[in-house]
Amino acid sequence: MRKPDPTALPEPGHLFSRRALVAGGAALALMPAAAPAQAPAPASPGKAPPDPKPLKAAPAQLRLKPDPAPETAVWRLGDEAAPPILRVKLGEAVRLRVENGTDKPLSLHWHGVRIVNAMDGVGGVTQPPIKPGDSFTYDFTPPDAGSFLIRPLVVGGSSEPSGRGIAGMLIVEEASPPPVDQDIALLLQDWRLDEAGVLQPFGQVAFAAAAGRLGSVVTVNGRPIPLSLEARPGSRLRLRLANACNARALRIRFDGLKAFVAAVDGQPTDTFEPLKATLPFAPGTRYDLLLDLPSQAGPAGTITALIGQGLPLATLAATGEPLIQAGRGTIGSIPENKRLPAEIRLQSALRRELVLSGGVRPDKTKPGSETPYQGDPAKIWQVNGASGVAGAAPFFSVKRGQVVVLAIRNDTGFIQSLHLHGHVFRLLHQLDDGWEPYWLDTVQIPEGRNAQIAFVADNPGRWLLSATVLERFDTGLWTSFEVT
Repeated sequence: MRKPDPTALPEPGHLFSRRALVAGGAALALMPAAAPAQAPAPASPGKAPPDPKPLKAAPAQLRLKPDPAPETAVWRLGDEAAPPILRVKLGEAVRLRVENGTDKPLSLHWHGVRIVNAMDGVGGVTQPPIKPGDSFTYDFTPPDAGSFLIRPLVVGGSSEPSGRGIAGMLIVEEASPPPVDQDIALLLQDWRLDEAGVLQPFGQVAFAAAAGRLGSVVTVNGRPIPLSLEARPGSRLRLRLANACNARALRIRFDGLKAFVAAVDGQPTDTFEPLKATLPFAPGTRYDLLLDLPSQAGPAGTITALIGQGLPLATLAATGEPLIQAGRGTIGSIPENKRLPAEIRLQSALRRELVLSGGVRPDKTKPGSETPYQGDPAKIWQVNGASGVAGAAPFFSVKRGQVVVLAIRNDTGFIQSLHLHGHVFRLLHQLDDGWEPYWLDTVQIPEGRNAQIAFVADNPGRWLLSATVLERFDTGLWTSFEVT
């Protein structure tokens, strides 16, 4: 297994070319229970709701290095070695009783779901953390179809459960999904191991004040890379990619594959081919891809992480008897999400400015050298001069339905990736109030650069804007706002 380059970072700039846009695995079945969006599922008259499915976080063993190295002591969700891939139909409820069998507080954030606030899963803000030995029931109905990420998120304590392996995906299937022959989820994780294959200690200030905890071993679906994917010649595949790494932001390239992006961060977009067959892939980011395998058997292509000389994440091959696809049309777009506004009226928007600061300043004349951090190890990062702490007042408050524009400046020495909880946003152009034609819930802002995002604050509750690099989140890089 090849080791990734810990200094590799994505290139700055927008996600995709505007021309390209305009031109263009363990499964856990949940019990269906139809319900209104953004609310727990009500029971049928005279009928008790179904019992929640158990999902336990507990210590486990996982082979991350080949023999004769021993297996690594990790944590996992559920009973399988692979991270759980939870699937429901749009309109069905998610009812899970999460049991904490670890020795640290835990809560699960449903990254990208426009969820009811009490279920958002931010320990210390939207719920008390689940104490070791206790449980918490998550009960909500996702309002949107799409691919979403499950991450541990506890104020001051997210890096360790994630770095030990707690992660998963929630897939909400469309009422009429695009016809494909296989629908495959691919969850990226990395692990920081010593030479003996043991997870290195957590809580290092040097990591938190710089690039974060970058792993030395990469897995896809809990398995060593490259993951081998096979389907019959002529198959149409839907690949759902999600980055659950603590800190690793990278670019991925599709070698030999004609892949079309059909959704970004869970929300459909006009289908397009990525510029130069590459995509930025920060922690928290998700993509839905559609592609056709060749009609002849043989190797089809590789999904490659642009780390060092290139790190193959998954290989695709066409095997077996070809599929007869007479009359099948070309790859098209997933129908747009009608629950989202066709436009955002910016004329009366509430506008706020945020400045990100803190951390160390890397010495670019000495690549790979460490700059020591001298400040408070619990408050390394700030938004508008203040580190996020439980109990702090929200940065602003708005009435439900208000349009909000946030102008964010990254004054740190590192590219920053931020996630907006409970909502999705448009990325605005720098020189005017036009926007890119896709919805996001996670955005990357290069060091020394600015970004503007606009959203409709239509989901009541207290919501976070938080760093997706979990060591930075744990040490202050988040703020909150309130929708009343």
